[in-house]
Amino acid sequence: MKLNKKDILEALKNITAPGEGENMVDSGAVTNVVTFADEVIVDITIKNPSLQAKKKTEVEILQTIHKEVYEKAKIKVNVKVDAPAAPPKNEIKGKPIPGIQNIIAVASGKGGVGKSTVTANLAVTLAKMGFKVGVLDADIYGPSIPIMFDVANERPLSVNIDGKSKMKPIENYGVKVLSIGFFTRPDQAVIWRGPMASKALNQMIFDAAWGELDFLLLDLPPGTGDIHLSIMQALPITGAVVVSTPQNVALADAKKGVAMFQQDSINVPVLGIIENMAYFTPDELPENKYYIFGKEGAKNLAEDLKVPFLGEVPLVQSIREAGDVGRPAAMQTATPLEGAFEKLTQNVVQQVVDRNENLPATEAIKITTMAGCSAVNKK
Repeated sequence: MKLNKKDILEALKNITAPGEGENMVDSGAVTNVVTFADEVIVDITIKNPSLQAKKKTEVEILQTIHKEVYEKAKIKVNVKVDAPAAPPKNEIKGKPIPGIQNIIAVASGKGGVGKSTVTANLAVTLAKMGFKVGVLDADIYGPSIPIMFDVANERPLSVNIDGKSKMKPIENYGVKVLSIGFFTRPDQAVIWRGPMASKALNQMIFDAAWGELDFLLLDLPPGTGDIHLSIMQALPITGAVVVSTPQNVALADAKKGVAMFQQDSINVPVLGIIENMAYFTPDELPENKYYIFGKEGAKNLAEDLKVPFLGEVPLVQSIREAGDVGRPAAMQTATPLEGAFEKLTQNVVQQVVDRNENLPATEAIKITTMAGCSAVNKK
């Protein structure tokens, strides 16, 4: 018997599409019908992804065509699932800190790449631009922010806010600062397990009188470990900035740092990568650039990972000296360094603006299994 496409479609109108109020023809679920002699091929798209729904749809089509058109018809049913996209993970804003508009994590996969130096100079540059800025030194085991802001000997005072006792951050250069370094002696090593370190961080985050801030910069420790997870579980981070030097050893770890933030269970937008110690220019040869650690490694990494490249910072002796004496180099007015940090900071601010316009607010992540701590293969 030669089957007719019109007869097949009329028969299929007797079947309601899964999850639809109409029959599978009028609803558009049936996308194609091909007949050849006693053979028929039916292509159908359903929205229910369950195996049961797919099997039920196939059986109903077979039974209906055999009953309504031809009982010996040779039928092939191609069921395609077009389920609505699952809602994005961790993109509903968690409980923010009142008064803080943007929380930026500054991270590095490797120690010694100048992450704290970059954080300090970003902070003072933001303050010079007129923003209200705070820095939380989350590097529990190696806090260096107090030295860089020349407040190593200061101690936070207790203030009463709405009947609750809060820590008042130390302020210098227009930046509010809190660090575990304020609560330990200079010669004292912090020998804490993860839970104790996380508790100390939570106190500095939530038991502090930060007030109104446009930006809170988090100076994270090197690597991708327990402190990072604790911070991201506690706070809805706006975005992350990754700092690296150009050489391959640092880039390999920076790549892991980016992968950590992009992991499905964390899902923090990466605002971009900063290349520190990009090149060296001696004072006596101001036109020369010596690429001591390699050339444009972090820039190339940013292109490979499809994240923004925020800019580069040269290897300059005065940056180190400024950090050691507690006066960030970005405060050196009318110098190339000030210009470099201004450009870098402008790029960070622009990425924050673009991120807030185009992406939902980030949720403080919830890790309920060890899956959040597993290695991830990012392609």
